[in-house]
Amino acid sequence: MAREFSLERIRNIGIIAHIDAGKTTTTERVLFYSGRTYRLGNVDEGTTVTDWMEQEKERGITITAAAITTSWRDYQINLIDTPGHIDFTAEVQRSLRVLDGGVVVFDAVAGVEPQSETVWRQANRYGVPRICFVNKMDRIGADFWRTIDMIRTRLGAKPLPVQIPIGAQETFKGAVDLMEMQAVVFTDELGASPQIGEIPADLQADAKHWRDKMIEAIAETDEELTLKFLEGEEITTAELRVALRRATLGSHLVPVLCGSSLRNKGVQPLLDAVVDYLPSPVDIPPVYGLDPDTNVEKIRPTNDAAPLSALVFKIVADPYVGRLAYVRVYSGVLSASSGVINSTKGRKERIGRLMRMRANQREDLTEIPAGEIGAIIGLKQTFTGDTLCDPADQVILESISFPEPVIMIAIEPKTKADQDKMSMALQRLAEEDPTFKVKVDEQTGQTLIAGMGELHLEVLVDRMLREFRVQAKVGRPQVAYRETITKKVKVQGRFIRQSGGRGQYGDVWLELEPLAPGEGFLFEDKTVGGVVPREYMGAIQSGIKEAMENGIIGGFPLIDMTARLVDGSYHEVDSSELAFKIAASMALKEGAQKAGPVLLEPIMKVEVVTPEDYVGDVIGDLSSRRGQIDGIEMHSTGTQAVRAFIPLASMFGYATDLRSRTQGRGVFTQEFDHYQPVSAEQTQKLLNR
Repeated sequence: MAREFSLERIRNIGIIAHIDAGKTTTTERVLFYSGRTYRLGNVDEGTTVTDWMEQEKERGITITAAAITTSWRDYQINLIDTPGHIDFTAEVQRSLRVLDGGVVVFDAVAGVEPQSETVWRQANRYGVPRICFVNKMDRIGADFWRTIDMIRTRLGAKPLPVQIPIGAQETFKGAVDLMEMQAVVFTDELGASPQIGEIPADLQADAKHWRDKMIEAIAETDEELTLKFLEGEEITTAELRVALRRATLGSHLVPVLCGSSLRNKGVQPLLDAVVDYLPSPVDIPPVYGLDPDTNVEKIRPTNDAAPLSALVFKIVADPYVGRLAYVRVYSGVLSASSGVINSTKGRKERIGRLMRMRANQREDLTEIPAGEIGAIIGLKQTFTGDTLCDPADQVILESISFPEPVIMIAIEPKTKADQDKMSMALQRLAEEDPTFKVKVDEQTGQTLIAGMGELHLEVLVDRMLREFRVQAKVGRPQVAYRETITKKVKVQGRFIRQSGGRGQYGDVWLELEPLAPGEGFLFEDKTVGGVVPREYMGAIQSGIKEAMENGIIGGFPLIDMTARLVDGSYHEVDSSELAFKIAASMALKEGAQKAGPVLLEPIMKVEVVTPEDYVGDVIGDLSSRRGQIDGIEMHSTGTQAVRAFIPLASMFGYATDLRSRTQGRGVFTQEFDHYQPVSAEQTQKLLNR
């Protein structure tokens, strides 16, 4: 099948931002101006294309990342609209893993907000080049230049205005294009026919000043242009565009544009910037992976002729077509009805149908070539982060790591009939969402579900009720505590069972040592001389991991530790994988008790935006919740932002409290930051409760 667009003319981009910065509205305008839709969708009215779930329409927020394909200036744009709420951070993370570029949207009044910082860090981690769009320029308090300063200071980036606004707040009507030195003014209601003309007289000096600064910043990133600049030679617009594209791809500069998506102003220049400055699949480095047999690194160039390699980044339980797997093809061509191998699991898979997604609408395809994003129906054993590849030339691509859940609730079916339906529903939802975990408490027999926040779990329970028709009773939210060790210890675990026939024999010596916070778990084999045969290593590791699921203090999972196998012994006849698994589990439990175990609680990074009159009240309340105030700064006219670190346990019900303290005018955002040891007194209180 011939490509509709060449690889150079494809843009895989995501729209990322803080809650309510205007991502979905911007996406809707992109679809309208590019001719994909014929009416403007509205978030408040629940008529948007990408927010199609019932829960999204009711709450007016994005919950799942929606993929949609459109075209502009003869370029294909594969666009993913991501959620802004921290509870759905997994959606942003998995989208950034497979995208080539990003449009970061900022609210011109609020500037850089906490979740903007989080998504920026995530984009840095995956090396995603970005452009910025300062939205809501028509709102009272909108300040383009303050937002640019915040991008520089808070995000440590190099923002480069390629436009300056014409007017602000209620007088905002367009922008001056500094590349072409012309005014782009939006006068009609739909903003479909912007007028291009002379720069207003009162802005000409400003425009010249900012164009000179722009030329200087771009010239600094290119040796040839630096020489021209220093010698006073004229640099053409074409040269500036090429150099700015190169600087954007290298993340040396971040082009910044402005507009108001809701008022239909500034979206077409944003689309031009996506095409001009963001990368195509051939602009990004080839993807690397490991050979599953030899662990040798392999390169996969973005090329249809190369062996197939594709990453599954999302699973969706679709009520009409069943299990949908969203996939990014990095090399080769994925064909319908073909056989592939899931190299992560070592399982063969049969590709059923292939589709191009348009939010919840679908279009059948016969193949998905390199550099494209699509969806597969028919995969049985494949989950988020798995690699699909050519059975004759296998490779495992880097997977996607997700944060651990910080909050859990007990859930039970209302009737016997709901019991089986609930198990199936929870399994389906856990397949879709890697940050949603289900487990059964060994002591109480209760089913516990864990997620990233109260809203996350609320939405999942709501989906269970509506999509899977399961009636369930839900308990009160609890904090997902963790445990760790504080001392290095060496312990022995021996498991010997002698019965009539063949017995069981496993003997291990483990050294347990604490790791730095956030480092997780590390297993090391330091045995010499074959005292423990290699075939038992997997069993020993799995015995340790299973024992770590239930800690010593309160039965919470153990984290941030190294388990080092230093010695042991085996029996020619009686040793087995099971015996070594049990021996390792015994050693871990005994060692954790001796290694000074402590309880850890999740600490949230909180930002409260409140009118100045209530700042003292808010700070007092946060301190009473065991909060550490991190700083106070001006947010916008008449409001202050208070930043603090607070234990999650103290944040339940805070929204209601804040509203009553600030007469409904205060708002807050929180995101998980780190785990921190709980004091002995607090631990005792928790265990008593």
